[in-house]
Amino acid sequence: MNCKELIKCMHFSAIKHRSQRRKDPEKTPYINHPIGVAYILTEEAGITDLNILQAALLHDTIEDTDTTLDELKQEFGEEVAAIVAEVSDDKTLSKQERKKLQILHASKASPSAKLVKLADKLYNLRDLNHVTPEGWSEERVQEYFIWAAKVVNQIRGINSALESSLDVIFKERNVELNRVDCDKHIS
Repeated sequence: MNCKELIKCMHFSAIKHRSQRRKDPEKTPYINHPIGVAYILTEEAGITDLNILQAALLHDTIEDTDTTLDELKQEFGEEVAAIVAEVSDDKTLSKQERKKLQILHASKASPSAKLVKLADKLYNLRDLNHVTPEGWSEERVQEYFIWAAKVVNQIRGINSALESSLDVIFKERNVELNRVDCDKHIS
């Protein structure tokens, strides 16, 4: 793996997310999230592919910053940009529509995008188990778990280690995976 390229990517992501904070009471720097997603991919999923790890570090840049797809292509290449584009929501749509589309499009994603999506969901669910975001009720947290299970169910078969970790979290939250209906709980 090219460490120089990975550090360049981390630096780019840190600059893009520099003023953002997570919604937890501690206002954790947002950059912890993409770094954590990349860490899950390397440590738990055994991923060493540079493009996948770069995409993990950049996965929220198009969605949550002023970064463009062309900028990612220029800086990190077509493959990285394509993975990021696959995992990015269209922020011009309503939150409910974006969530519904994530479920519908997940199964059609590339294997690389599916890995980033699984690690992203795992990071977010662990975070929610650790601390409730400001303004979130317990019901909203549970709805997020149910929705995340619907997305995960569409991309199973890509990495057993990540899927097993997700299954443990879903079981702890009493989310019955075989009974998750894709038309309900999309809020």
